[in-house]
Amino acid sequence: MIRARALWITWLAAVALCAPLLAGAQGKPATAKATFAGGCFWCMEEAYDPVPGVVATVSGYMGGRTKNPTYEQVSSGGTGHAEVVQVEYDPSKVSYAKLVEVFWHNIDPTQRNAQFCDYGSQYRSGIFYHNAEQKKIAETSKAALVKKKPFRGEIVTEITPAAEFYPAEDYHQNYYKTNPVRYKFYKSGCGRAARLNQLWGPKGG
Repeated sequence: MIRARALWITWLAAVALCAPLLAGAQGKPATAKATFAGGCFWCMEEAYDPVPGVVATVSGYMGGRTKNPTYEQVSSGGTGHAEVVQVEYDPSKVSYAKLVEVFWHNIDPTQRNAQFCDYGSQYRSGIFYHNAEQKKIAETSKAALVKKKPFRGEIVTEITPAAEFYPAEDYHQNYYKTNPVRYKFYKSGCGRAARLNQLWGPKGG
């Protein structure tokens, strides 16, 4: 009786361990991560949320020295971090190349250590790749842009390995939804839409 009970417990444990694998085998989509620095992370969330295949976006910080940085520390420019948006996406519905394309058309790649009205290295533009494939796609995309860019000015956007990601404070998440009036005032005052239109044409070219 004791041996039978032990076997039953072992079987239940095995089923519990295999459940995630079985779910994947039955077609539950696996997601991947992509991380982009495009100045104000509020604006980058707004850019990526509507993209079909994007599961979630999280504003945060990457590429610096300080552990668990606060917004105040990052915004002072002393930690080395950039404001980023980390995108969780379904590769069966949207490609990484498409996400990179969305990135380019929502930034000014000619601004060094700045984006629009925000200045400082914390607002630099950059692609943080998570694996070799993402690196290759990002570098190929940048090379193509350098070759046939529709605007003047050097492309200074960085392509670097992903580092530890620190989510921003709760009040920054989905800011364009939770504080629409303040967000629209900021975005308009910063001249973001006007500059993007100048660079890429209406609706990002």
